[in-house]
Order: sequence, then C-alpha cells, then structure tokens
Amino acid sequence: MPRRVAPLEELIEQFERLPGIGRKSAQKLAFYVLEMPDEQAKKFAESIMLAHEKIHRCKVCCDLTDAEICSVCSDIKRDKSVICVVEGSKDVMAIERTHEYNGLYHVLHGAISPMNGIGLDEITVKELITRLSDPEIKEIIMATNPTVEGEATAMYISRLIKPMGIKVSRLAYGVPVGADLEYADEVTLSRAIEGRQEI
Repeated sequence: MPRRVAPLEELIEQFERLPGIGRKSAQKLAFYVLEMPDEQAKKFAESIMLAHEKIHRCKVCCDLTDAEICSVCSDIKRDKSVICVVEGSKDVMAIERTHEYNGLYHVLHGAISPMNGIGLDEITVKELITRLSDPEIKEIIMATNPTVEGEATAMYISRLIKPMGIKVSRLAYGVPVGADLEYADEVTLSRAIEGRQEI
C-alpha cells in the first residue's frame, strides 16, 4: 500500500481544483511548492491572501481592481462614449494588449447559461443597464466569446439596449492571420465573410 502524506495530498487536491489542472499537473505544482525555500513559500501564500483581501470589483465597470474605481474608468483620456462588454477580466487584459481600443469596459463575470444555472442575476447586466442612463454613452461593443452562451448573451443584451437608442455593435470574427482557408470551419468562414471590410 502506498504511503500517504496527508498535507501533501491536501496540497495536491487544492491545486487539482484549479481550472485546467489535472492530477499529474497538480502533483508537479505541489512538489514545486514543497521545494521552495521557506521565505519564498511564505511570500507565495501571502500574495494569494493579499489578492483575496485587496482585489474587488470596480464600482463602475465591475472589472477587478484594488481601488474603488479601476484605472480605466478613472482615466480622463479614455473615450467615455463607448463601452466594450466582455465576459471576464482576462478579456479586458487581452483587448488592452492590442493598444487599439481607447473606450471603457463592462465586465459581465460570465455568460447566460441555463444549463449551468447562470441567469441574468448571476452576471452584471443590471449594472450595465444602469450605466446606460449616462447620455454620453453612444455605442456598446459586444465582445463576448464566440460560444453558444456568449452569442446568446450578446443577443439578449443588444435587445435590451437597442430601444434606448444606443448603437450596439459586435466584434468581427473570422479567419486568424496565418491560417489556411481550407482548415477553417463553416461558422468561422461565414463570420469572416460577414465581417469583411473594404481595402
């Protein structure tokens, strides 16, 4: 019978709970943490606790921040007339890396998914609708993921917003740069054709 070390098993189980981490990866991470010098392990644990204590949702856009209002919402140079609606904070990071967008964001923290028990009350749609009372807002860019849930969420929100007279647009999806058309699926190709631009 294999020897069981309870604290090691507990550490492995905690790592295994992380998304995308299987048993072998969890074991690898657990052994890596055990091999850390005490000071480094302590700093690692403290950084997790500090993040939990200090990070919360921005009062305006619901993105994660350690201040009352995030750096994007408080930046006077941002275009306040456009809000890009995304599913999560990772999406904000991805868009910001492009340096192409200068508007505001709204983070939903999920997408409508009845199969997973996620409805309107579980995401920040009410907060978005409240923000739209600002007459300065002229356009909403729906940048939810191109999944069934993301598409349904984008369609639902756009139907709520259109009667307000605010322009609603959707990110164009298509063929990635460097890809061959023969390997693209039908949905990707149809999106690419719909989102074509004049050159």
